[in-house]
Amino acid sequence: MQGALQPLKVPGFARLAAAYLVNEVGDWFGQIALAILVFAHTGSALATAGLFVAGKFVPAIAAPPLTARLDRVPTKRALTAVYVAEALAFAVLAGVTGIFTLWLVLPLALVDGALAVTGRALARAASGTVLERADALHEGNALLNVGLAVAAAAAPALAGVVVSTAGVATALAIDAAGFLLMAAVLAGGSDLPQHTPTEGGSWARVREGLGYVRRHAPLGRLLAVNGFAIVCFTLVIPIEVVYARETLDVGSAGYAALLVAWGIGLLAGSLLFARARVRSPRGLITISTVAIAVAYGGMALTKSLSVACAWSLLGGVGNGVQAVAVITAIQRAGAGEYFTRVVALMESIASAAPGLGFLVGGVITSLTSPPTTYAVAAVGALVAVALFAGAVGRAPRPDPQRGSSR
Repeated sequence: MQGALQPLKVPGFARLAAAYLVNEVGDWFGQIALAILVFAHTGSALATAGLFVAGKFVPAIAAPPLTARLDRVPTKRALTAVYVAEALAFAVLAGVTGIFTLWLVLPLALVDGALAVTGRALARAASGTVLERADALHEGNALLNVGLAVAAAAAPALAGVVVSTAGVATALAIDAAGFLLMAAVLAGGSDLPQHTPTEGGSWARVREGLGYVRRHAPLGRLLAVNGFAIVCFTLVIPIEVVYARETLDVGSAGYAALLVAWGIGLLAGSLLFARARVRSPRGLITISTVAIAVAYGGMALTKSLSVACAWSLLGGVGNGVQAVAVITAIQRAGAGEYFTRVVALMESIASAAPGLGFLVGGVITSLTSPPTTYAVAAVGALVAVALFAGAVGRAPRPDPQRGSSR
């Protein structure tokens, strides 16, 4: 355990990891509270879907120029500003719950979504810089992923409890307080990485970052393959409840069991990554993506809840290893002054790709059946294995000058 916690001794990493986790938990709180609020006032699935589009997909486009703009200022100032802005956004949302207007909630959700992706990109990029300087990228990413796994498992449940017992406004106010507290912690940090501010407009810097990715084709392939893999992995998410009820013939408890099994596997996979002797991202990505493919294939073929839970557990383990291994590969491939912009692009893809997966998965299920969707996801994951093998195998070596920037 002491060895696993060693990255926390790297100057600046503890604050950056806390910032990333607060962003993740806060995002869950906000999304769940706002979804409940919107559906309660509108009774419309379309309006709730609109909230998801406003909070996830549009920010995936808006976040890169915002990240590029904030990359021009020191890390501490940039992150502190983002978290103060998120605190203000949630405070306003908490204040308007009593006078609900969809056309006010959606723009605020868009603003917060863009801030969330930007905050994650800045914190992840700065973490990569300090960890690589200390030669602790693998260990630090593993520790961060364990925290994310716990957050993904606990935050939605905690948000649901707070909303059901104290109300949406209280949940949003708690969210605002959490971001404000994190902003104070960041503002007091003297150990965050420093960098030399660069010039240029936001969109010009975005174009420069995209140009860098185009010039370094292996990095571009790695980002593209990761987006494709996320689409394949998320095909089943919106139809898992249908799978539980129609294919396995179980109720809400069975559906919850599938989710819990995946969550336990996710945490286990994160811990396995931390202790993995294989340090090659290519090897870890291959093994873990195959595990996800096998799990989806197994779930497509079974009608037993216990067996499906076992496959779900395996898929969660693969997910826990695969996600952080891909991030490590991308961090190692990104370079120099473009590093933050590359990470921002990665975060935007990770935010937008699930939407396409949800849509395709829903269409496949409506035309065929849930097991078919799982089978398609399994095949897609196997295709991703082959694509990752080529992309990661050709990924460029890190720029030796990268330590000069965040």
